[in-house]
Amino acid sequence: MKLLITGGAGFIGSAVVRLAVSRGHQVVNLDALTYAACLDNVASVADDPRYAFEHADIRDRATLDRIFAVHQPDAVMHLAAESHVDRSIDGPEDFIETNITGTYNMLEAARSFWIAQGKPAHFRFHHISTDEVFGSLPADPAVKFTEDTPYDPRSPYSASKAASDHLVRAWHETYGLPVVLTNCSNNYGPYHFPEKLVPVIILNALAGKPLPIYGDGSNIRDWLYVEDHADALLLVLEKGALGRSYNIGGENERTNLELVRTLCEILDVLRPKPEGAYSDQITFVTDRPGHDARYAIDPSRICAELGWRPSVTVEEGLRRTVRWYLENEAWWRPLQERAGVGQRLGTKA
Repeated sequence: MKLLITGGAGFIGSAVVRLAVSRGHQVVNLDALTYAACLDNVASVADDPRYAFEHADIRDRATLDRIFAVHQPDAVMHLAAESHVDRSIDGPEDFIETNITGTYNMLEAARSFWIAQGKPAHFRFHHISTDEVFGSLPADPAVKFTEDTPYDPRSPYSASKAASDHLVRAWHETYGLPVVLTNCSNNYGPYHFPEKLVPVIILNALAGKPLPIYGDGSNIRDWLYVEDHADALLLVLEKGALGRSYNIGGENERTNLELVRTLCEILDVLRPKPEGAYSDQITFVTDRPGHDARYAIDPSRICAELGWRPSVTVEEGLRRTVRWYLENEAWWRPLQERAGVGQRLGTKA
């Protein structure tokens, strides 16, 4: 199968690219190479004859039409998006243009190509989204996001992703475009851009800097190892029912404080400090505006219908992640010089 993967130089997208190529798929990686992208993420497959790269922006419709015509993909996996909540608070315009207008352009380019090809039955447009579109959950562990949970986005980022989800469903219902959708919980793992919580904690700890935790650290997230997520995404593409959405979660709920303490304990073992513990660096900072209290996904549908389950516990996944960062300073060190990395963002509200 030939896959057109947007955002394939990003964190999740690159995991999908690497896995797809390893499974024998042909992959066209379309990426604008904005600040959070890094072609080093796909260096392991860059010389594979099944891999091709297109430096392009999903806001450029004419270029998208050219890419579809040249590469003639069997399926689209649409991951390209602006994704950092704090950055969306400071600068929402990029999120509206990329996540909404860019998705519209992708849908129209895909629809035009699909029609020109005679509407082949095998074609798929897989839209990858987030659990943040559902808003915030109460502390009750019995209550989780399902595919039927009403949308209630709270940030410019989640609102833009909610809008893109609605566009994809509308293009299926109105035009018959064969789509599948997924909404995932918080990803972590190797190649995670160093502005998100897990890499921030690891790299600040190693540098002897404060480990910032928003508010009192009680916000709860469901953590999904990125390679588990990539496996689920390819499964949904290949076997998911048309027009159907699937929630993908790691079944690993932790408070932010619990997660940070676990990272500190792993670092204490793998890279012990001369004195003291890494948890001594924990610092509580002013909370993010509109910070959702809890996210938790019920993955029953993808488990029952497609037979998928997460394979990595958060403790094992965090150990793998810490080891990867300890062994790959040459990857993350240059990224720390990019705009905004290491600065507190999202305080303008």
